[in-house]
Amino acid sequence: MKIVALIFGVLVYSLFPNVTLAADAKLITVQTPRGASQPFLFAAPDKPKAGVILFVGGDGSLSKNEKNFLLRTYKDFVNKGLMVALIDVPSGKENIFPKFRISKKHASDMVAVIKYMNKKADVPVWLVGTSLGTFSAASVAIKKQKWVSGLVLTSTVTALDKKYGWSRKFPKGVLGLNLQKLKKPVLIVAHKGDECAVTPPADASKLKGKLSRSPRVEIAMLEGGSFPESDPCHALSQHGFYGIEGEAVNRIAAFILQ
Repeated sequence: MKIVALIFGVLVYSLFPNVTLAADAKLITVQTPRGASQPFLFAAPDKPKAGVILFVGGDGSLSKNEKNFLLRTYKDFVNKGLMVALIDVPSGKENIFPKFRISKKHASDMVAVIKYMNKKADVPVWLVGTSLGTFSAASVAIKKQKWVSGLVLTSTVTALDKKYGWSRKFPKGVLGLNLQKLKKPVLIVAHKGDECAVTPPADASKLKGKLSRSPRVEIAMLEGGSFPESDPCHALSQHGFYGIEGEAVNRIAAFILQ
């Protein structure tokens, strides 16, 4: 048993060498209805109050986005009493950009993850996305409403930037999805100083306006933090709530648990 635990620890560290992992973090893979294998990093407190499925940005790969806001802070969510599933790229894919993130296949895969979480604890499950991960979180929430209790969007993609190939098909980003169909609570988190061209913080109000059927919608507009150590669209900047990660997690957890 000790040898198995050691091998597991080496495997996890090799995938996430710069991330401080929770003591009970596990790499889990579930089989989805379409026959794919969906991996995710799973961690939970002893008595979860709720569950969160976290979608990182970029290409969706955990190993390639280890500095992502949600991967940097997932242990903080656990410390708030939340069961966490950090979604990785499914089998048959090298990355997941918007076309797949808004697909029925992706939504179906997430139901398999939710079922796994439901077996671990009978608690509400929320979807939390950041940057390109907001496509996943919003689309799955819309398509699979009976499985989720709410949605959190952070640094939401809402604008076209021609330098990104994917943006030509998604000029309005998440604003182009059927948000008006969503009947779940939604928290929109943005940084006032986010200078990423595709995630303008001023669009938070546009997002709120489209969520006309949601019973509760709030905007958390954050400020401050550390001096950026990455470009405006990468994780170590205001786009990734650099330096105010704790405040961002506190606002998200408070909204989910209220």
